[in-house]
Order: sequence, then structure tokens, then C-alpha cells
Amino acid sequence: MAVFSPLTRVGRVVLDVLFPARCVGCGAYGAFLCQSCQGELPRARPPRCPICWQPQRQGGPCGRCREERPAFQGARSLYLYQGAAREAVHALKYNYVSALAQPMARLMAAYVEEEEAIEADLLAAVPLYVRRQRLRGYNQSLLLARELSRLCGLPLAERGLARRRNTPPQARSADAEARKRNVADAFVADRRRVEGKRVLLIDDVMTTGATLDACAGALRQAGAASVWALTFARED
Repeated sequence: MAVFSPLTRVGRVVLDVLFPARCVGCGAYGAFLCQSCQGELPRARPPRCPICWQPQRQGGPCGRCREERPAFQGARSLYLYQGAAREAVHALKYNYVSALAQPMARLMAAYVEEEEAIEADLLAAVPLYVRRQRLRGYNQSLLLARELSRLCGLPLAERGLARRRNTPPQARSADAEARKRNVADAFVADRRRVEGKRVLLIDDVMTTGATLDACAGALRQAGAASVWALTFARED
């Protein structure tokens, strides 16, 4: 249990008074993501491709994964990038509400315990380029991974994966192929930290899966035994 000095406790009380937690979903005071809104988050439910988690009617891998299988063994996302799930990702990523990493990671940890397909020895987070992380002040995916590590008891390779070139934000890329080209060879993994490990790769949101695929490719090239990917939300 963390122990706070009297001065730290006073500081926390002052911050709570000046900047009280307010739910990103409904606006109610008391938590950044209240229990009611957590219960109403839009789940990304099956039927879906067991590899990329893209929605589809029939079972088995989707046409895209059959044609060109990604480097990750499978990807899972808890929620659709809609409503309060979208607001939570946006607030964590762009509005500096870093405290949201805690409730979001708790939901992700519960999912990991339920999802039998996910096998992992080690966590890794999708990295930001050094300059971009310095400007933002933190990497939202790393915050989620740290909390998940604490909750699940899985070690986190904080420097196991790095972004070696500054790519434009994926949101600016028009389609899946453009996103794939954008992140090609953008990541490198540390063999000493990941070789022989089953890695669970953490990110906040999945769109086409190009970033997760590129990261998984770097991890596999460095000797990772397997790579699963887990995101809080996804765009369908």
C-alpha cells in the first residue's frame, strides 16, 4: 500500500477541490469514468475474426487475414470506439487526464483474465517517438501497460520496444494501405528483453491494425515467441 506524507495528502486534497474528477461519459463528479458509464461501454462482441477482431458474420479468419496474416497471433479490443469509450481514449490521449489509465486498465485486466486465448509472459506498450512523448509528457499506452502490469502481475518491458523514426499520426493516413506504409520499419525491439517471451502488446485504440502489426513484426524479428495485442477500444 502506498504511503503518502502529510504534505502529499494535503496536495491531493487541494487538487481534488480545485480540479474535481468528472466522468468523461456523463459529466458526473466523483470519478473520471463512473461505474454507471463503465457498465454501458459498447462492447466489441463476437462474431469477429479470431485474428484481427474485425466484425464478420461467419467463423474463422477474415479474408484479409487469410490473404496476408498479421505478425501478431491475435488482437482483442474490449470496446467499440464510440460513446464513453471514445471519450475516455480521447481524454487520456489528448486532454492529459492520465488518471483515466487506472479505470481503463482495470477493465482490460478483467478482460485478460476472462480471455483464455491470450497467453503472455511479458507486457509491452506501443511506443511514441521520443520527441512526441516529450511534448505530450507521457505515452498513454505505456500508462495503461504499467497499470495492467500491476494488476495482472505480468512484467513490463518498458524499453522492449522503441519507435526509431517519427511517423505522421495514423489518423492522417487515408486508408489501410497508407497506414501500413506509414509505420513500415518504424519500430525496433530489444532482443535481450523479448527473446523467447510471449508478449502482450498494449495500445489504447485499434483502427486498421497497421501499427500493432508493425510492432508485432519488430517483436517477432527480435525473437519473441508470440505476440498478442490488446487495446481498450477499436474502430469497426
